[in-house]
Amino acid sequence: MTETLHIVGGGMAGSEAAWQAANLGLRVVIHEMRPKVETFAHKTGKLGEMVCSNSFRSDDHEQNAVGLLHWEMKAAGGLVISTAYDHRLPAGGALAVDREAFSEQITAALNAHPNIEVSYEEVTELPDQGQWIIATGPLTSEGLGGAIARATGKESLAFFDAIAPILYADSIDMSKAWMQSRYDKGETEEEQRAYLNCPMDKTTYEAFIDALIAADKTEFHEGETAGYFDGCLPIEVMAERGRETLRHGPMKPVGLTNPHQPDVKPWAVVQLRRDNALGTLYNIVGFQTKMKYGAQKEVLRMIPGLEEARFARLGGIHRNTFLNSPTLLDVQMRLKSQPNIRFAGQITGVEGYVESAAMGLLAGRMAAAEILGQPLATVPQDSAHGALVHHITGGAEAKTFQPMNVNFGLFRPLDDSAGIKGGRRGRRERYKAYTDRAKYAWQGWLSDQAGAPAAAAE
Repeated sequence: MTETLHIVGGGMAGSEAAWQAANLGLRVVIHEMRPKVETFAHKTGKLGEMVCSNSFRSDDHEQNAVGLLHWEMKAAGGLVISTAYDHRLPAGGALAVDREAFSEQITAALNAHPNIEVSYEEVTELPDQGQWIIATGPLTSEGLGGAIARATGKESLAFFDAIAPILYADSIDMSKAWMQSRYDKGETEEEQRAYLNCPMDKTTYEAFIDALIAADKTEFHEGETAGYFDGCLPIEVMAERGRETLRHGPMKPVGLTNPHQPDVKPWAVVQLRRDNALGTLYNIVGFQTKMKYGAQKEVLRMIPGLEEARFARLGGIHRNTFLNSPTLLDVQMRLKSQPNIRFAGQITGVEGYVESAAMGLLAGRMAAAEILGQPLATVPQDSAHGALVHHITGGAEAKTFQPMNVNFGLFRPLDDSAGIKGGRRGRRERYKAYTDRAKYAWQGWLSDQAGAPAAAAE
């Protein structure tokens, strides 16, 4: 070994990249500016801290592209996904975790690894020597952000990301709320009762929408524009797009029966999901918000069952920057103008914890292969990892490039000879064919890498 891999950022992508590279025998230094340099959203200096949600979304690896990423990461010996399973909470088919226990275990694992060192200092420039991975996520510091802008020769794109509130479970009125997953989804009673539901009748819903629209909201600085990512819209923005938008989105009343009034179908339902293993904290699902703190308390306490709610964390909004990766990065996720620099995670234009960690996994393996002088086959495009990295490094239209979650629309079409129906009728069969093809391709790619960390996926 002749070179050290430096990774800037200890979030999902940076943590996973470090784990993968270190397990391949590289010496790795993680540069994490927290807690010396704080951000708006982070509350600790731990590695792998979750700031927006505690959910890794669907864990269905046969019918969902996110669940498929889970499966592929597990097969590759991923630290993030294995730790998520260790601290899993009931979530009705989703993979939600106790966020504090999760970040504590990530931090402990990385600090205990003999090949990994953690440096708690801010990096403000892009080094022109050595091998580096920039995985600073949506809250890249002003100094490093400026250096990236200078290196790319153009302004980074930007949008605003909103965070959902978290409240104390014992402040919820259970004479109005009840526990149930939509359609009683889940294999165990705990999974089938994973969500806490607060019902609204039509009059309450209409008043709630009026209050959302009228509430005081965070203002942007001059020259800033709010180009939101559609998968993380503030509830006020959704309400402004149409009075029924929330009722057909995070507040949809389907698949639920109120045991307090079983003969009355709610007009809308607000769902909360457990945020820690103790069950003392709950986050409001899909309720990212840019309302000012005082307005948040007033408006959210209009929700039946939350009239006396006490908040452990109120929602907020922050700027989120990302690269125009299709024009700036090569297929190895290297900056074309400075190939000793790789990027990984949300700064590349992927969206979500799972996708960020997946891009960290690839960047760590790619950097390790280059430093060790070992050939690394192109990531198979038919895998979930391959579909996503192909999208951000050239498959997307650069002029309209926006942050993207993994989805089956990024996958190459199936061979017509498979005889699978199109449209909604053939969707389950088609998705299963996508995931079967992806697993085969991914396992083949992993098996070609001698000495690479891998684990059998079930």
